[in-house]
Amino acid sequence: MSRIGHQPVAIPEKVEVTIDSNVVKVKGPNGELQQVVNPRMDIKIEDNELVVTRPTDSKVDKSMHGLTRSLIVNMIEGVTEGFKKVLELNGVGYRALKKGNNLELQVGYSHPVVIEPPKGIDFEVDKNKVIVKGIDKQLVGQVAANIRAVRPPEPYKGKGIKYVDEVIRRKEGKTG
Repeated sequence: MSRIGHQPVAIPEKVEVTIDSNVVKVKGPNGELQQVVNPRMDIKIEDNELVVTRPTDSKVDKSMHGLTRSLIVNMIEGVTEGFKKVLELNGVGYRALKKGNNLELQVGYSHPVVIEPPKGIDFEVDKNKVIVKGIDKQLVGQVAANIRAVRPPEPYKGKGIKYVDEVIRRKEGKTG
């Protein structure tokens, strides 16, 4: 039973939600997002709340029920507050610079790594931290994962790019 799917989604005052067949559009103070949802899900707006219902109790419909509601909640949160991921650079000489809109990383390679932000993503640099901001939760997470993949943290010295709340399991190294 999808417990998440049954909960109604409250629509804030500044947010405008439109449903056009299987496309949900959410417009708010930070921007506009749209998502194509499963056409089997029935989405209705009642009393400033959005309700998602499913046609049957099959396993696929149950999973799509919760997913559809979660996608809509993330869109509403994105256009009102936005999302951010914070990455931390650990290592001697590792640093990040913001040049224009691009992010330039110097992480131990013979050349700097330049990352161009996709539309809707902003970078902020604060000493050894890189902050990825945007309204689309999936895009923010993907860009942060791409930055981390430039130099993932290694378990012996802990050098690399990691999320701030990530814990790196350290290894002892050689003995002898």
